[in-house]
Amino acid sequence: MGEFIKSQRRLEQMSIRELAKRTEISNPYLSQIERGLHEPSVRILNAISKALNVSLSSLLSHLEPFEENGGTSHADVNQSQVELAIYSDPILSEHHKEVLVASYKNFVSASDHQKTTTHKKHDQRSPSKKAKNKARKPKLAKLHKPEE
Repeated sequence: MGEFIKSQRRLEQMSIRELAKRTEISNPYLSQIERGLHEPSVRILNAISKALNVSLSSLLSHLEPFEENGGTSHADVNQSQVELAIYSDPILSEHHKEVLVASYKNFVSASDHQKTTTHKKHDQRSPSKKAKNKARKPKLAKLHKPEE
């Protein structure tokens, strides 16, 4: 995707500084995006697409394929698709789009947290009733009856 952004910027005869000004994104960050060192959020891509007069869907179509041992996860790709759908909606205002994306991210985060919590609960075995009772009862010393 970075190469595509760089080529589009050059086609527009725009310096990276000018793109930074138009998008309100720092020069170093834009440079890192162009070199493929960072994968920007949909909000950042939306700003870049507007500044370069390119559709957001066109930018997203140049996403790099994800790798199993790192890179973009299935969840990230799905999240980007949801965010793309929200940002592409012509009926919603920019404010409503931001609120929807923030809400969506909160739901995803809560869902992820719930999944990890559920796995932890299942991984921890609870002690049996016998073990619980044994832990509660103090051990009494055995009394020996004297031999008669």
